Amino acid sequence: MSDSTEPADARAVLWKFGPMIYGPTVLFALGEGAVIPLIPVIAAQLGADVATAALVASALVVGQLCGNIPAGWAVARIGERLTMAIAGAISLVGVVALALAPVLGVFAASVFLIGFCAAAFGLARHSFMTTRVPLTFRARALSLLGGTFRLGMFIGPFIAAGLLAVFGDEHATIWFFGGCLIACVLLVLFGPDPEKQLANPANGTFEQEDTGEPVSGSIPTVERAGVFRTMWRYRRVLARLGLAAATLSAVRSARQVVLPLWGVLIGLDAQTIALVVGISGAIDFALFYASGQVMDRFGRLWAALPAMVLMGAGFLALAFTHDLDSSAMWFAMFGAVLGVGNGLSSGILLTLGADVAPKTDPAPFLGSWRTLTDAGGAAAPLLVSGVAALSSLALATGLMGLIGFAGAALFAVFVPRFVPHTRSLGGETGLGDSA
Repeated sequence: MSDSTEPADARAVLWKFGPMIYGPTVLFALGEGAVIPLIPVIAAQLGADVATAALVASALVVGQLCGNIPAGWAVARIGERLTMAIAGAISLVGVVALALAPVLGVFAASVFLIGFCAAAFGLARHSFMTTRVPLTFRARALSLLGGTFRLGMFIGPFIAAGLLAVFGDEHATIWFFGGCLIACVLLVLFGPDPEKQLANPANGTFEQEDTGEPVSGSIPTVERAGVFRTMWRYRRVLARLGLAAATLSAVRSARQVVLPLWGVLIGLDAQTIALVVGISGAIDFALFYASGQVMDRFGRLWAALPAMVLMGAGFLALAFTHDLDSSAMWFAMFGAVLGVGNGLSSGILLTLGADVAPKTDPAPFLGSWRTLTDAGGAAAPLLVSGVAALSSLALATGLMGLIGFAGAALFAVFVPRFVPHTRSLGGETGLGDSA
């Protein structure tokens, strides 16, 4: 694919993926984004204290962690499209249970189930894009996938606020999530299948052979290694590049915890804190496609390193501003810096996972990859909370900055080793036991 034709071809392929991938992603994220802020509120109404409400809210992340590896098994055997449809349908059951939960235990189990299904839904999309998108614009396609999720999570809370203003009941947001899931499942099952529209070897879009038969599941393979055998075979890349990916996920997650807490620490009111966090999130969202452009044109490191260095420097510098007279100004400025860094990292984890996954059967590998990245994201808030309780929030913030710099070093070492084609598009990865 030449440089002159690549942009048009990329736009055509990404447009074809809209109904199957990007549309369902926005719907799922809209519903989830509307419900997530109200989970602790509803848990408190069911009798939870503050600590228990936080624990119930964390059940979503725990469910996602637990769901990644089983999702890899499911996608490898029944295909991406069917996995997305089943995950959406089971999530709908969880939403109904969420809305009608008579006791806290049922409510918490429903939150866990939705997180479990979200993992399956997300991995199916990731696997689908890994096997269907050409390398020349893979990063843009996956950055757009991350951006559509960001869009839903960004708009969802505003929809929740509107529903609360109209109905005055937190359960209205849950039923909105249910409506989004119904539309999502119908779109996945009955929407246009991009494989049927694009599976033409003459246009260079796909690498697999066109047999003339419509494909609705994973690309056929001679042998399926299984989840645990795949984990063992790719243990080296998971332990090295996967660790770098986990640090990025940790730094991203820490931003969502540190910024509100820092605003409280320096005595800002809730409106100012919300404004700073909102501006940071808006900058993050505005840059999601730029990240894909950079990775496709210049290589993965050109996005990964600036993102990690910016976020590491932002956290580390913020840690020294607590006692300054202009602490509020520095808080706003470094909040913006963290937003830029996070925006530049959009799609990196999805893209690197796709780069190093087996070409013919990526789902089992991606289940392990996403488990590592989700674990990093889940561990960061716990680390910030623990260090802040034992010492200070400033120390916890500085520690996250150091983790950011450590992650940058890991990316600098292991991306050229495991993803050599990012220096020259069209190469091979050649991973496995020898990697």
